[in-house]
Amino acid sequence: MKERIAKFSIGEVVRHKVFPFRGVIFDVDPEFANTEEWWNSIPAEVRPSKDQPFYHLLAENDESEYVAYVSEQNLVNDESGTPLRNPQIYQIFDQAPSGQFKPKMSFAH
Repeated sequence: MKERIAKFSIGEVVRHKVFPFRGVIFDVDPEFANTEEWWNSIPAEVRPSKDQPFYHLLAENDESEYVAYVSEQNLVNDESGTPLRNPQIYQIFDQAPSGQFKPKMSFAH
């Protein structure tokens, strides 16, 4: 299996291509690393390939804030500039004046 390079990085703000949510990436799996049950809950016609990076997001939509697990093929950069309201973001990240999120030192490896 060839080495995959993740397109997005921790701290980037992204949005889902299909569903109306966006968030900040807080972890990356080089390939699918969730349960088969989770995998099979995705409708087959939109189920992504497992051999690509998957991203853990502190996500939000109009109704709520939550953690999402999303394949690389379903993410794009969020260029809206709209502030994120998920309170967990500010527990893990500091926001630079540029808007970029940087992990707080206590969370760095």
